[in-house]
Amino acid sequence: MPSKPKLMHPKLADEDYCYITTTGRVSGTPHTIEIWFGAAGDTLYVLAGSRHDADFVKNAKKRSAVDVRVGADAKFGARARMVTDSDEDARARRLLLEKYAPPRYEGDLEEWGRDALAVAFDLTERC
Repeated sequence: MPSKPKLMHPKLADEDYCYITTTGRVSGTPHTIEIWFGAAGDTLYVLAGSRHDADFVKNAKKRSAVDVRVGADAKFGARARMVTDSDEDARARRLLLEKYAPPRYEGDLEEWGRDALAVAFDLTERC
């Protein structure tokens, strides 16, 4: 059986930011954030510094269907999920810490890389 074609072109993984639009858990209105990300195939990972208190995390827990944009016009539907598997959690942290290490970002990422909540966005369709 042939493998499923990838939704996201590998070059997009080098973009600095992705834009995640969740649906407000109370308001029902769209909320978009700009955030650093790491990519592994058709899964994007982000690290939420505010952990479960981040609005986008609260929204995604209530409604996992989200929209993701990478670059100027690569748009996807996705399903959000909290990363619970320890190997996947380590992979997500490694992807982001390697991507944003100096010279890309000059700040100290050690605490963020250790303590932030890993969230996965599994791409489901190209929009």
